[in-house]
Amino acid sequence: MTRLYSIATILLIVLVFGVTSYVYPKMPEQVPVHWNLEGKVDDYGDKSWATFLLPGVMILILGLMKGLPWLSPKPFAVDSFRRTYEFVMFLTACLFAYIHVLLLWSMFHEDVDTSRPFLAGLFLFFALLGNVLGKVKRNFWIGIRTPWTLANERVWNDTHRLAARIFVVVGVIGFLTTIAGVTPVFAIALLIIGVLITAGYSLALYKRLERAGKV
Repeated sequence: MTRLYSIATILLIVLVFGVTSYVYPKMPEQVPVHWNLEGKVDDYGDKSWATFLLPGVMILILGLMKGLPWLSPKPFAVDSFRRTYEFVMFLTACLFAYIHVLLLWSMFHEDVDTSRPFLAGLFLFFALLGNVLGKVKRNFWIGIRTPWTLANERVWNDTHRLAARIFVVVGVIGFLTTIAGVTPVFAIALLIIGVLITAGYSLALYKRLERAGKV
């Protein structure tokens, strides 16, 4: 099953490069590379490098998918949750592919606001990530990596079970409110608060276990 995610990532990269190469001759010489908080383009780059920036990041993700497990020390190896690990990496590649498609779309439709579709995709990413976050074991690469989760396996597991629920709830709320046209500020604030809660929870749980002499 883990090879399936590797193959799917490779196919996704080939598809993205194929679509990009097809529309490349029709692109303007200067393409959007940055947007302000209002969703308007405020910086441009030469298409010779800017067009292939995100596909290049996807190739890097594929390399990390294979390389990081080899780099991991034994107590923090990803083999025990390899399927989940590769799914998260594939999911991340999908996010960059989606953003790249939005960038291509914006090059030919400058009057279209891509900020809302971008946020909707981002919230959906967090919802899907939260769905598997509880299966992520202690490691140095993905997950809620605070000093306290890395120091204790129980703190890691309990923190990620909490984070999984928060990410799913916030991701779904953010996705639905964004596509409904509601301002995404509230959902973004919820996401930031959720991350802070999980970090604070890992500290509080570690200190409680420390006082009890269990760490």
